[in-house]
Amino acid sequence: MISANSMNPETLPHFGKVLLIGLDGATFDVLGPLMKAGKMPELKQLVDEGVSGPLESTRPPITPAAWTTFMTGKGPGKHGIIDFVRYEPKLNSLGLNNNQEINSNTQTIWEILSNKGYRVGSINVPMTYPPIEVNGFMISGFDTPPGRDFTYPKELQKEILEKFPDYTHEKKWQRKASGGDDLFEENLTYIKDSFDRGYHLAELCGEKYGWDVMMVLYKLVDNLQHKAWRYIDERTKQEHPKRAQLTEECWLHLDRVIGKLKQLAKRHDAHIIVMSDHGHGSLDGKAQPNLLLADWGYLKLRGLGTRAKGRVATWMRRLRGKPGAINASGLGDIDCDPDFDWSNSRACVLHAGVYGFLYINLKGRQPNGIVDPKDFEKLRQEIRDKLLNTTCKDRDGKEMRVFTDVFITEELYGCQRDEHPWMPDLLLAPADGLAVVKKIRGNEPVRWVPFKRLEGTHRLDGVFAAFGPAIKQNLEMRAHIADLAPTILAGLGEPVPKDMDGTVLEAIFERPISIVFEPSQDRKIDEAATDLTADQLQEVTNRLSDLGYLD
Repeated sequence: MISANSMNPETLPHFGKVLLIGLDGATFDVLGPLMKAGKMPELKQLVDEGVSGPLESTRPPITPAAWTTFMTGKGPGKHGIIDFVRYEPKLNSLGLNNNQEINSNTQTIWEILSNKGYRVGSINVPMTYPPIEVNGFMISGFDTPPGRDFTYPKELQKEILEKFPDYTHEKKWQRKASGGDDLFEENLTYIKDSFDRGYHLAELCGEKYGWDVMMVLYKLVDNLQHKAWRYIDERTKQEHPKRAQLTEECWLHLDRVIGKLKQLAKRHDAHIIVMSDHGHGSLDGKAQPNLLLADWGYLKLRGLGTRAKGRVATWMRRLRGKPGAINASGLGDIDCDPDFDWSNSRACVLHAGVYGFLYINLKGRQPNGIVDPKDFEKLRQEIRDKLLNTTCKDRDGKEMRVFTDVFITEELYGCQRDEHPWMPDLLLAPADGLAVVKKIRGNEPVRWVPFKRLEGTHRLDGVFAAFGPAIKQNLEMRAHIADLAPTILAGLGEPVPKDMDGTVLEAIFERPISIVFEPSQDRKIDEAATDLTADQLQEVTNRLSDLGYLD
């Protein structure tokens, strides 16, 4: 292990180089006990000898919104990304979000630093497809469609595939009826291999292109918790000792890789920032707001026969490997949904990603809108009040609220609703342990998940740690994910775009730093890079569905 004071005894109060380690979905609820037990010593040293604490995520606390907020220092009301999918009211359809959808007046930290002459490197960060031209290199994240270029410069892709012939963004958690422990261990081996590969890519690309600020992102930390939570959760892991041990070994392997990254940082006199985009916890139940909307008369369901035929047709298409209701713009028309008669409904949760995204079917906004604009605010408040007052019995039979918050989005994001047609009219935040789903199954507002099928879901608080000679030691503090981009810029002695929502974390520095501000700059994106085939869109959709993001 290395000491924070061993890099340079005489240091400036600003960063030199910065190595960012992204642990997608990491939480101190899992990492804390492992560190306390001495099982993750490399991470523990970063935490103990630097600044650390919870890192508050976006609302919703979901990958695309959170990582985009990190990269831009701005919230969804400015950068425009709230979910993997985007609703287009005029087309009445859902489309997949990507790097191109970030608002044109919002540069990422990679663009800002590149334009100032810094060498940057980004490895596997979500929402960086299509990879953009930077002063350095970029390897796009897991949302990259199959068969598409995933690096800048383009020739880097060939070198990666020569070194890692099985490199893919398509890998999903494998399930087989007869898989058993062997298949489970195979899944975990793939995850551990991905941890090693992240380090090797950082070393390979960093040496090839040079770097001042480099980030390596471990996406499968999130997948591990989604799929193996029952072997992490104290309530259930004792029932599966072998799988619990295999899962714990994944964390220990990650710690060993963090140790290698620390040595890499030491060789380059770099400060280290560890972060996650959100936290994680158990998925105890699935909240069904569309069931409530149907019961209250706001959402009209198709007949049982039509719904059953639609579901059978969907499964048949999947069995034949057909894309289904996918068009060139994304996931397809809302009216293709077999359950909902959207054209004759006043409100519906049209997509869900941990939170629920509720839209009112407004005349003049949607092609088949039926709600008069003069009734919009009254209807929105009426639905909001009902959702906030919805309760159910928890696992122990105690009364609980299903939704802890139902946000009016323009108030939450501090922007104008009519400037952002993709924005839901209400954002439904469920109680911890619940995730909102679009689909309706059964007749209860919450479908409780049996312990034998327990998985993980997102929580608001992720992790943050900063380490290096310019960083204070033994300081615990809370931060927001939007704070990191302005803090990195200020730590490098660079101006901070004045429209960033995050604040500079001045308290982490040993000595005071000077903070100046500058206007933001527009971004340049190659629009042709996201012209995808239906099969490519379907593969990305399947990948997201496998993690439960499109339910």
